[in-house]
Amino acid sequence: MSLIIAMCLFSLSMSISPGPVNLITLSTGVNHGIRNAMPFVTGATVGFTLLLLFVGMGMGQLAAENEGLMQTLGVLGSGFICYMGYKVATAEPSIDIADQSLPSFWQGFVLQWINPKAWVACLAGVSAFNLTGPGNTLWLFVILYGLVCYPAIASWAVAGSRIRYLLTEKHHIQTFNRVMGGTLVAVALYLIYWQQS
Repeated sequence: MSLIIAMCLFSLSMSISPGPVNLITLSTGVNHGIRNAMPFVTGATVGFTLLLLFVGMGMGQLAAENEGLMQTLGVLGSGFICYMGYKVATAEPSIDIADQSLPSFWQGFVLQWINPKAWVACLAGVSAFNLTGPGNTLWLFVILYGLVCYPAIASWAVAGSRIRYLLTEKHHIQTFNRVMGGTLVAVALYLIYWQQS
């Protein structure tokens, strides 16, 4: 039982802490509401849990041994985070979402596979709980992580939808979008710097 509690606490702390996925979810909640953020949340959760499963089954060891692969993933991930930051910063603060581009299931899914924070969380979790190779404990961790991850990321959409009530003017939402988009770009630039040092 203590192993399950430890896995749940690890999953919660890694899933709910700020990162690119959660910032995009927050921004989507502000601009489009909870319901419209859920495809992205679902994609991010599915993407992460599959990444965790593959890392636990040995892909993590392969990736850790191949420095070039990790650097390539880091650059691709940082580039994609910059792109998403640009999309957030330039989003129209409009209630009418029919013509607006919403973050999709696939963007959430792909972002997890090229998100350095997701890789660190997977490698740390697999190492911390000694989950190398397929087995019941790996499956337990993956299932628990998925169950914890989904509501943790979704809570950012809920927070965003509540913040929206504080942003009563169109220019307030636009400023919020620019700050969130700029933050995502800053995170991406930091990740590039961190990988080079």
